Amino acid sequence: MSDRIAVFNEHTGAPVTPGSDEVGIVAMGGPIPLGYYNDPERTAATFRVINGVRYAVPGDYATVAADGLVQLLGRGSASINTGGEKVYPEEIETFLRTHKAVTDCAIIGVPDARFGERVVGIVQVTDGYYLDAAELTAMCRRKLASYKVPRAWLFVDSLDRSAAGKLDHPKLRALAMQRLGIA
Repeated sequence: MSDRIAVFNEHTGAPVTPGSDEVGIVAMGGPIPLGYYNDPERTAATFRVINGVRYAVPGDYATVAADGLVQLLGRGSASINTGGEKVYPEEIETFLRTHKAVTDCAIIGVPDARFGERVVGIVQVTDGYYLDAAELTAMCRRKLASYKVPRAWLFVDSLDRSAAGKLDHPKLRALAMQRLGIA
């Protein structure tokens, strides 16, 4: 890590120890903007001084490997809180895309009475392939912590990404809730 990119404990401001599996917030130093025009609250939240260095803190979370490599987990605003554990959708989506039958996918959270949120996988299967929930669950169980494994799978023809490639998370959440019968 350097003054350009660093990963800090969100609560203490201490640097994340490489190789510890501790999750921290990503901070980017160097030449950064002064702030948002006429928005001091947003400026204070995004541009912070940590240990005497001014950083831009975009809201991404990461771990730091023993060799110093930063592993991005995803946006804090997109994280799913299930049973007190944080799940970063991008981590699971990246893993699922390694399967040759997965063209595209999204991981979302839906309300769950017991755990707060339930992890749901929405998958677009590659033309000419067959894929089912049992195969995806088994694949995830081999490599992911149990709380990260989607509890339900939905299969769609398309995730309908925007022209910029972005997912419509509220639309996907509503689709999942409707298909799973969640009011």
